[in-house]
Amino acid sequence: MASFIQKGVKNIVQKNPHDVVFLSALRTPVTRAKKGGLRDAYDHEMLAAVLKATTNKFPNLDPAKIHDICIGTVLSELGGSKAGRMAANHVGLPVTTTFSTVNRACASGLSAITSIANSIAVGQIDVGIAGGMESMTRNYASRAIPTQLWDELRNSPVKEARDCIMSMGITSENVAERYGISRADQDAFAAESHKKAFKAQQSGFFDKEIVPVTTRWIEPEQPEDVKQITVTKDDGIRGSTSVEKLASMKPAFKPDGASTAGNSSQVSDGASAALMMRRSTAAELGLTSQIIGKWAGTQVVGCAPDEMGIGPALAVPKLLEYTGISKDDVDIWEINEAFASQALYCIRKLGLENANVNPNGGAIALGHPLGATSGRMLATLLHEMERDGAKLGVLTKCIGTGMGMASLIVRE
Repeated sequence: MASFIQKGVKNIVQKNPHDVVFLSALRTPVTRAKKGGLRDAYDHEMLAAVLKATTNKFPNLDPAKIHDICIGTVLSELGGSKAGRMAANHVGLPVTTTFSTVNRACASGLSAITSIANSIAVGQIDVGIAGGMESMTRNYASRAIPTQLWDELRNSPVKEARDCIMSMGITSENVAERYGISRADQDAFAAESHKKAFKAQQSGFFDKEIVPVTTRWIEPEQPEDVKQITVTKDDGIRGSTSVEKLASMKPAFKPDGASTAGNSSQVSDGASAALMMRRSTAAELGLTSQIIGKWAGTQVVGCAPDEMGIGPALAVPKLLEYTGISKDDVDIWEINEAFASQALYCIRKLGLENANVNPNGGAIALGHPLGATSGRMLATLLHEMERDGAKLGVLTKCIGTGMGMASLIVRE
């Protein structure tokens, strides 16, 4: 175990000079792919908005102090690294600030956060930005599943190799069938996600974490008619959703299945960014009072690709062991709702209280812009911990091709 990871609640909540801390966690609105307010925005355009908001939030921080940026993205051409680097320079970050993208499917953003955290922890850098970007409107259909494959892989005798390109919807059905997650329970979970998200939105809980994005709106029938709009809120939340409405929806992935468009995560667009640094660096820069939390460790595990959604149920115990805490020490859990089936399985397997899981809703209501979702979850988690007076939170993701990832977050 790396020496910079502290173990046990008492040690984890202590403030130490070498802590990896968050000074901000921001995101764009998350909007419906092809229908929502950001449908005509580019992924790097949304990234530029959150990067600019991040640097503007700290006018006394010299941008040259930001050593590295790591951004999670899943579907962008060439990994989005060139356009992302352009966006960073465009909004005022100097050429000395390095840039990279990372792709670990749905946990790409969490991998980016962990990458920057590890770089700070070992002394490679002092200050960095981590986050994610995704335009599923532009890239989902063409790049979600590879069509050009080595024949040896396509026809591999190893089932797990072939299963890596299994439809995520079918993996959801597998989890439901193998672990007894009923359609009724999935619909009830989805309805509750919308209910919680709607209440949070109406209460203004997302306002501090959302960066408005001014972009274009193009009517397909009149492509020459380009309007300027400013998107300020998530548009996938349906406050009127009910169990009865969800129960009327047809299965999306197999005729006799239980996963529907209503109890699965929404295909979405969005971006996110968090400013991170070493606590001692924050002190040197006069920013100690603006620390909002710290990263306290990450773990990632593998599982069978055909039931990839169970990943959090495997990653969380490993994280708890790694950090020396128990599940009862955790105040709030952010579990990505890729599908109601897998989220319910993980909640039940881990023995969690529903009231402590996704208190402001999850991806079923808010949407899941792949690479950007972890940063969205981090922003929502840190702001909810502030409102709730919570100390410890866990952010966890299931990951396509069969993995789970979880991070421990401490609120200042």
